[in-house]
Amino acid sequence: MTDSTTPHGTAHHGAGPGHGTGPDHGTGAVVVVAAALLDRGRLLAARRSAPADLAGRWELPGGKVEPGERPEDALVRELREELGVEAEPGERIPGEWPLKPGYVLRVWSARLLSGDPLPLEDHDELRWLAPGELDAVDWLDQDRPAVAEAARRLFGAPFGGALG
Repeated sequence: MTDSTTPHGTAHHGAGPGHGTGPDHGTGAVVVVAAALLDRGRLLAARRSAPADLAGRWELPGGKVEPGERPEDALVRELREELGVEAEPGERIPGEWPLKPGYVLRVWSARLLSGDPLPLEDHDELRWLAPGELDAVDWLDQDRPAVAEAARRLFGAPFGGALG
C-alpha cells in the first residue's frame, strides 16, 4: 500500500514513513519490490495517480517489504492489493536501484496466474507494453534503469531512447 503523502522514492512502490518498513539485513536499506509482470510477451506498466508530483508517470507495480516478510511474498501481496491479481514471482532481475536515501528497488519477473489487472490502488491506468513499446510511456526516473535491465533480461534485447 502506498503512502501518497511522501515525496518520490518512498511514495513510489509504497514505501513511506509510518509503515514500519523493514531494512535489508545486508545493507540496512528498506527494500521496495516491483514486478516485471509478463503476459503474452508483454510487460505491465502502471500510471501513478498520486501524489501530485508523480501523477501521470509510469512505474512497475509493487511496494514495500514489511518487517519479517520475504520479498517474493511482498510482491505477491502488493500485486493483489494494487491490481487485484494473483501472480507468481519468477527470477529476480539482477541489480538494485536507489530510490531515496535508505530505500532500494529490487525487481522480479512475475507471471500472471489469475485475474485481470485493474488500477485498484495508487494508479489510474494500466497498459500492457510489447517490447518495442516500452519507450512509449513516461517512466518514473527511478524506474528507468530497472525497466531497461528487466527488458534486457526478459526480452533479450536492449531498448533505446529513455530506457537505454
